[in-house]
Amino acid sequence: IQIVLTSRKAAHAYLFSGPEGVGKKTSALAFVEALFCSATDGCGRCPSCRKIAACSHPDLHIIEPDGQFIKIDQVRDLQRELSLRPYEAPRKAAIIDGADRLHPSAGNALLKTIEEPPGNALLILLATTGEKVLPTIRSRCQQLLFNGIPQEKIHAFLTGRGIPADTALIASSLADGSISRALSLCDEDIMADRGVIINAACNLSSRNMQNFFGFGELFDKERDKSTHAVDLLLSFWRDMLLFQHGSQHFVNNDLLPLIENESVRRQSKKLLNDIEYMEHIRHALLRNANVRLAMDMLAFKIAA
Repeated sequence: IQIVLTSRKAAHAYLFSGPEGVGKKTSALAFVEALFCSATDGCGRCPSCRKIAACSHPDLHIIEPDGQFIKIDQVRDLQRELSLRPYEAPRKAAIIDGADRLHPSAGNALLKTIEEPPGNALLILLATTGEKVLPTIRSRCQQLLFNGIPQEKIHAFLTGRGIPADTALIASSLADGSISRALSLCDEDIMADRGVIINAACNLSSRNMQNFFGFGELFDKERDKSTHAVDLLLSFWRDMLLFQHGSQHFVNNDLLPLIENESVRRQSKKLLNDIEYMEHIRHALLRNANVRLAMDMLAFKIAA
């Protein structure tokens, strides 16, 4: 990007891919800010830079999924905006946040804009996984891969903000390289409920339907709370698997007696199957699946 800013020759389309919360959107905004800046390469003080920071610049357009997908009407609205002359900036720019969630019809419509962008419009596509973006779109973009932040750096960042070391360890191990995800996992309510959630999951049994239905009620159909709960269960199930294979490096060190007791009565194959299904449920929750149904299905899988 620095080479682009120095030469002032930007490509017409970029694809930034990497885990959630590693700075893709922040980088995209900074890139546009530098290209639009009326002073230097993104001074942060001029009217243009301030408008971009507030996402209120008339020549910057940002679209995100409406529900599960980015829909064709959103792409058509964007195409109309890009066809107009810039109001203030030297060009129009668009950030498409969730390019891996373009509806197929929306993706095909966007392809025409990427192939023949109006004027010198700039498009920046953001995706958690570049491989899930339509190959025809991906091949027409300059691609930049954003790597996750190492766990030890996230842990140091969290403890530097005064977060207790045990909480920081759990959050950094579950963050998947994302500072924002780690910070959300440090929420006091989430950590306070950790033991309740893990114990409730461990006590699930197909012979006790009361526990089964009570598990879903813990989350009040709240998407964020349910997603974080799945993260916590993933960490505990992995700890059980590590214990079975002789490791002593656990995330949930404070729950070691429970790890020992629960891992003894579970087969490694079942733990692996549960972990795989938890990953599936987590992705489903992020894709706007019905929260209560997803958590009930997870309870059924664990109890089976």
